Amino acid sequence: MKWRELSKLLHVNRTSAEGLRVELTDTFPMDYSKFLFDKTITLRTKCSTLLQQSAPNICSHTNFDLSHTGFPFSDFTPVTPTEVRNLINSTDLKSSPVDVIPSLLIKSCINSFSVIISHLANLSFSQGHFPSKFKKAQITPLLKKPNLDPSDLSNYRPISNLSTVSKLLERLALNRLAPHLMSSNFNPFQSAYRKMHSTETALLRTVSDIHNHIDSGSSVLAVSLDLSAAFDTVPHFQLLNRMQTSFGITGSALSWLKSYLDDRTQFVCVGDKRSTPQKLITGVPQGSVLGPLLFSTFTSPVFPLISSFNLCHQQYADDTLIFGPINPSNVASSVNNIENCLSSLCLWLAHNGLSVNPTKSEAIIFSTRQRLQKLQLSGLTSVSVYGSPIPFSSTLTLLGVTLDPTLSFNNHCSKTMKSCLYHLRGIRHIRPLLSDSDAQLLACSFAQSRFDYCNSLLYGTSTTNIHRLQRLQNNLAKLTFSHERNVSHTKLLASHHWLPIASRIQYKVASITHSVLSCNQPSYLSDCLTLYNPGRTLRSSDAHLLVIPRTLLTLTKRSFKIASPTVWNSLPLHIRTTPSHALFCKHLKTELYRNTYTP
Repeated sequence: MKWRELSKLLHVNRTSAEGLRVELTDTFPMDYSKFLFDKTITLRTKCSTLLQQSAPNICSHTNFDLSHTGFPFSDFTPVTPTEVRNLINSTDLKSSPVDVIPSLLIKSCINSFSVIISHLANLSFSQGHFPSKFKKAQITPLLKKPNLDPSDLSNYRPISNLSTVSKLLERLALNRLAPHLMSSNFNPFQSAYRKMHSTETALLRTVSDIHNHIDSGSSVLAVSLDLSAAFDTVPHFQLLNRMQTSFGITGSALSWLKSYLDDRTQFVCVGDKRSTPQKLITGVPQGSVLGPLLFSTFTSPVFPLISSFNLCHQQYADDTLIFGPINPSNVASSVNNIENCLSSLCLWLAHNGLSVNPTKSEAIIFSTRQRLQKLQLSGLTSVSVYGSPIPFSSTLTLLGVTLDPTLSFNNHCSKTMKSCLYHLRGIRHIRPLLSDSDAQLLACSFAQSRFDYCNSLLYGTSTTNIHRLQRLQNNLAKLTFSHERNVSHTKLLASHHWLPIASRIQYKVASITHSVLSCNQPSYLSDCLTLYNPGRTLRSSDAHLLVIPRTLLTLTKRSFKIASPTVWNSLPLHIRTTPSHALFCKHLKTELYRNTYTP
């Protein structure tokens, strides 16, 4: 309730089609339902056309599935009421418009519903059948941006709502399927919907790999591919076949997944107007718990495909980035290899019902300023994605972070400041109406969270960038604690235990390092770190230090491979040897606070 009222004051409410129902026609739900269906058909036709045009070479570009070699997964383990009770307590149950049983009632009568839901889950798993009552989704159209034309159907994002009990069943299945899928042929560079993985860890590895190539004397060409309605076009037969052959899902578990995907319907609802239910013949359920994992599993062969061209990549759900070195002595051959990889990937995606949208895909070259100038003089201005040229951009926004060709992060810091200033002005307008606790809540939610998002990438950035962000944090502190106007910025930050920007960056780098060393996850960051083991016994042998690799360029010292051991080795031994991550973070903040504010 508090957040709803604060959002109204700050005018951050999102615009739905229901809010525009006065401007929309009565046939809007039916029109939008038809638009979604026609869009899927159009994309399937596009994939078929591409495959027909490439029929002579299709076999060599589509078979990258790996065979499952471990134990099969044929049955779900039984569900207990205690497990369901713990699941309900640990899950934020949000009410859904298609709920028959309100989520608040489930929470308030948890002992009774834990028995009912566990019994329902066991029946569903043992019979290999997902309840048909839970296969209907309600679509709520939401404008992508407030200033877009409401009459243009392509300007809406379909928000899918499923029942709460359905999601609980899916989460129980997810808890059983995920460990098995992750241990098989799952793409190690897929970071979405995985524990210990995030957008930040994915970007840390990507930027680190780019730095390595630059340090070795090469430039890096990166292409970010945009997939059109990827979750909606996955063919069920191919998904189930891959689950069986590449991941060993068999028996009643495979039957349950087939039942989960089959005979699903959705309808569009705007106000009191509804469309007729539309059957879904492809795709994983939008708004579901299990759907994202199924999609990530389905696209796992992308890893061996790209690796066969000796290129690197990063995936986060359907966001795919492919990048590789450009040899300065043979630019044409390097670019040709990347273009061949992109062509093979486009064919593989088309064979699997997924379509690349070249108009929304982006490309960029990362390098030093001197090498970038030489490449520009050579006439290299674009890269071809299966016949569609994509011109190089001056920046690339990837997972919410803006990357520039020299990885200075100047543009990213500018965008962060612009976003924070927008919210800072909004908070300033309503500050007299807020208590100190509410003002601090808004400051942390709308500004501090933006300072902290992927801030580990800012390690080693220019002093100018750090000072710009610090001035903004100082102003935020003055606004939040407005009754303390005569106190200096440093004392104000210290009194409320706000670490300054530079210390927050160190905190994030150290926190991620401890997490990686403790769990060896994500594996792609664990591979970047090496424990220091001297050849003979020294006093530093038991100091839990990390090896700091040597680099040739100052630019590449910002890499996670350098930043992580540098920050880690600077910490006192008693902090480095703390086993608990929560306790480590507590001691780390105390240490950084003492180093920053103690004279």
